[in-house]
Amino acid sequence: MPGRAQTRHGGADTGSLGVARRPRAWTGGRRSSWVGLLVAVVALVLLPSTAFADPAGPTDYLSEVRSIEPATPGIEVNVLGGDSFIQLQVATGTDVIVVGYQSEDYLWFRADGTVLENRNAPSTYTNDDRFGGAVPPANATVDAEPDWEEVASGGRYSWHDHRAHWMQTIRPAGKQVGDQIVEGVIPLVVDGSEVDVTVISTWQPEPSPASAIGGAAAGVALVGAAVWAWRSKRHWVVAAVPLALLALVAGVLQYVSLPSETGPRFVWWVLPAIAVVAATVGVVTERRGSGFAAKAAALVVGVQLVVWGVIKRDGLTAALIPSDAPGWLDRLATASAITGGAAFAVFALFTLFGPQDPGPSGGDRSATT
Repeated sequence: MPGRAQTRHGGADTGSLGVARRPRAWTGGRRSSWVGLLVAVVALVLLPSTAFADPAGPTDYLSEVRSIEPATPGIEVNVLGGDSFIQLQVATGTDVIVVGYQSEDYLWFRADGTVLENRNAPSTYTNDDRFGGAVPPANATVDAEPDWEEVASGGRYSWHDHRAHWMQTIRPAGKQVGDQIVEGVIPLVVDGSEVDVTVISTWQPEPSPASAIGGAAAGVALVGAAVWAWRSKRHWVVAAVPLALLALVAGVLQYVSLPSETGPRFVWWVLPAIAVVAATVGVVTERRGSGFAAKAAALVVGVQLVVWGVIKRDGLTAALIPSDAPGWLDRLATASAITGGAAFAVFALFTLFGPQDPGPSGGDRSATT
């Protein structure tokens, strides 16, 4: 065109002033963006699908040991996960049989600390899940010869015992918050003598919503800070780090709160751990000028946190959470992961596919001369 001749200088398209034209960043990296999205989707679909045992979950009922009669040295009985598992600790030198629901020998705590489970006891299969839905095989009968299998050592073991918790998914009829809803007896034979462990369960009040509301607000605020940083051409992925770290702390505390035989879920800590790694990668690559890698990492962070939060969502309203962490901390982390993770995922998608990209302040932009 007259007055605006175009030439090629070293392969670059320049105008009459010799200034290099920067192509629209989002068009050139579209194929790579789809790869990043595919990675995030695979992480979303595959990781939570692993099969797990029936772990302790959030509950509104608190089970407690009321009495051990007669008082017996050498044994300690506790309830784990609010009302989910009975844990028996037996001192070395003490021999204990846990009697099943049909008066069969169910568990044997030997004097040397070995714990055995009777594979021919109907109670073994009834205790596979909290609500006792499993059907015992034909070999598991009251009269069958015990088939002992070692399940633990050190004289300690935990199991679902349906005499110690509410066995329905619906609320107990005619009861209200604060009422006792269960009283059951777990019979033991300790060194040949009968011992009764009485357990009661009471309905607990709902938790305050303050921690969940605060967590949701914190998640939104962090994403708001990320958006502001992005619009200001500053590094924005760093805002995902606190969200991922908070979820990791809550997840690790919950995982280590329960013994292995209760089936604590790996996703309680694996998903936020992936989010922490992805956030770290995002921060590093953004500072090195790789905008696409940082955005893809932010998308992975958001997806992992959302999945983690959805898995733990029941804890937002349940009275008790199976964790040694304070309930408010777990609810804060869960709510922030759901809101902040979802918002981060959406924003990361926008930065990947949006028509404009301000770019970070540190090298993600083509030089102009």
